[in-house]
Amino acid sequence: MTIPEKMAAVLLTGHGGLDKLVYDRDVPVPTPADDEVLIRVTACGMNNTDVWVRQGAYGTEDDPSAVSTWRRQGNTLTFPRIQGTDTVGHIVAVGAGVDPKRIGERVVVDFSIYNRDDDSLTDIDYMGHGRDGGYAEFMALPAKNAHVVATDLTDIELATFCCAYLTGERMLERARLSAGERVLVTGASGGVGSAIIQLARARGAIPIAVAGPGKEAAMLDIGAEAVVTRGKGDLVEAVHAASHGQPIDVVADLVGGPLFNDLLKILRPEGRYSTAGAIAGPVVQLDLRTMYLKQLELHGSSQGSRADFRRIVGYIESRKIRPLVGGVYPLSEFHRAQTDFMAKNFVGKLVVVPDER
Repeated sequence: MTIPEKMAAVLLTGHGGLDKLVYDRDVPVPTPADDEVLIRVTACGMNNTDVWVRQGAYGTEDDPSAVSTWRRQGNTLTFPRIQGTDTVGHIVAVGAGVDPKRIGERVVVDFSIYNRDDDSLTDIDYMGHGRDGGYAEFMALPAKNAHVVATDLTDIELATFCCAYLTGERMLERARLSAGERVLVTGASGGVGSAIIQLARARGAIPIAVAGPGKEAAMLDIGAEAVVTRGKGDLVEAVHAASHGQPIDVVADLVGGPLFNDLLKILRPEGRYSTAGAIAGPVVQLDLRTMYLKQLELHGSSQGSRADFRRIVGYIESRKIRPLVGGVYPLSEFHRAQTDFMAKNFVGKLVVVPDER
C-alpha cells in the first residue's frame, strides 16, 4: 500500500478531562526506526489505564492525591501522546534490520517496554505512555513486539486480549493460583476481571465472580462457578454461600476501596491477595493483625512478562480463552467511547477502530 504522510490519531494533550483528548487528522505518520515495523492499525482495545493516565490519577508515594502519571520509577510521559495498548494491525513497512518479508503480516502488539533483558518488571513501561500507541491509523513499534497469532479471530476480537489478559495472567502467576483452588474475582465484568475468570479456568481453578447487578448471567456464561452481586447484602456471607463454605485460596482484586478489609476476611489462612487496580478507591485501611495472624500474602501486580505474553498467545491459539467484545467505536468518536467505558455498562472490552475500517 501507499503510505500517506499524515494520519488521524487521538492525542492526549495533558492531564485532565475529556477535552484533553483531541482527534487530529493531521498527525505525521511515524517512520519505523532500525529494528522496528510500521503497522496499519485495524483495532485497539480500551483500558482503565488510559483513563487514569489522562486524569493523572496515580498519585505519589508521598501524596496519594497528587496529579501523577503511571510510573513510580520516573516519568516517561510527554505530551502530546497517542495512547492505546491493545493494538492489532498489519505490517506495511519495516526499518533497517527487519526482514521485508514481514510486510503483510497481521500482528498483535505486545505493548510492554521491558527496559531489561530478563523477566523482571522493576523498570517496565508501555506503548501509549513511554512512546506512542494504537489510537491512530498507523503505529511504529519494535519488530520483536509484533506477534503473529495463529487464529481465525477477527482483528476486533484480537484487540480485546492483550492488556487485560496479560494483567490478569500476571496477577494469577504472582498469587500462584493452581488447579482446584478457588479464586474470588472483583470487578469481574470488566476487561481484566472477565479475563481472570477465563484464565483461572484455563489453569483448572474455580473462579467466583463479584459483579454488578444484571451481569450475573454473563459471568456464568464465561466460566464463573458462582456470582456474588456487588452491593447486595454482606459480602463475606455472600461469598461463603457462593462457595458452599469452601475456602477462598486467592483474591484477585481490581476494585479496592471499602471492599478491601472484607476481602482479607474472606481469604483462608495463608491465602494470597493480588491487586492490579483500585477503581473504587486506591487508599484503603489495612488491619495488620488480620494480615499477620492469618499468614496472608499481599501482591501488587502490573502488566506482565514476556513469558506471560507467550502464555496468552498460546491460550488464544488453543481456544482456551475467548474474546468478549462489549462495543465497537470509530476513532473519531473517541470521547463517546471513553464516556461509555467509564460508565461500565458493558461486559468485556470496548474496541476503537479507525474510521475507514
